[in-house]
Amino acid sequence: MQNYKLILASQSPRRKELLSQLNRPFEVVVRDSGEEVYPDGMANEAVPVYLAKQKAEAYKADYQEKDVVVITADTIVCCNGEVLGKPKDKEDAVRMLKMLSNCGHKVITGVTLTSAEKQKSFTASTTVFFKELTEDEIEYYIENYQPFDKAGAYGIQEWIGMIGIERIEGSYFNVVGLPVQKLYTELLKF
Repeated sequence: MQNYKLILASQSPRRKELLSQLNRPFEVVVRDSGEEVYPDGMANEAVPVYLAKQKAEAYKADYQEKDVVVITADTIVCCNGEVLGKPKDKEDAVRMLKMLSNCGHKVITGVTLTSAEKQKSFTASTTVFFKELTEDEIEYYIENYQPFDKAGAYGIQEWIGMIGIERIEGSYFNVVGLPVQKLYTELLKF
């Protein structure tokens, strides 16, 4: 891993913070990778990898340089067969949080590692269980935390996660936005 220059292609402050915990230098580069759309009928588990690969396309010039690895990622929330991305507005955030209330759902992150020589993608999946959230809790969270940049309209590390999540099965860091343990393992193999 020491032989590569790492580029995190993400504007997410959470991904930047998590990657920094590996104590390995990296650069953050943000480019417009277009709208996050995927083909109708695509399996939910395939969506985040598809989107991570799409994002990698915007960074072609970066990984043509020798010894550079570009890391792109996308996280989705799946509940009752529906993919929940980032909410469009407050009404959408309320809808999503009501759907997640008193329910288990999956958080799936797709990560793509791209260099001049190769590309490798992988996923991590975590099941999250919320208690029944009251309307007041949902309103308070949205008003005070503005979760419009988060898949499923929530951040596990924020107030709603502390008061609402009963348990998780899988990686906590995956729910935050980057499955660091799996990323570390895949970088070592890359």
